[in-house]
Amino acid sequence: MRATHQRRSSLASAIVALANSPRGSSAVQFGLVAPALLLFVFGIVEVGRMLWTMNALHYSVEEAARCASINATTCGSAGKVQAFAAARSGGSFASSVFTASTVSCGNQVSANYPMRLNIPFANYAVTLTAQSCYPI
Repeated sequence: MRATHQRRSSLASAIVALANSPRGSSAVQFGLVAPALLLFVFGIVEVGRMLWTMNALHYSVEEAARCASINATTCGSAGKVQAFAAARSGGSFASSVFTASTVSCGNQVSANYPMRLNIPFANYAVTLTAQSCYPI
């Protein structure tokens, strides 16, 4: 118990000495700013990944809606359209992310993708959606 108390007091005195030192003030300031800076950097990276994923979803639903209207052999059924959209996405999306239907505007393909953002000390999840309709 006494050894633990001595370690704490020596650690506390080292921190005080570091804080009072002109050289130590930079280290203390960096220690205070670093978590916010890292959170900001990871946030930027994750927003970029989210935008890339959103672009991939939009591209794949547009291509799949067009395929459903133009190419009946490749995209003749809703299941084939979903598989085509998943293959064209460029990401690792499952075909269950996509839905295909025929509505008044033509062949419509939609996507709903729940995405978790990997930001330290934060737990954010968003659902990305994309939709495209191509005339028959």
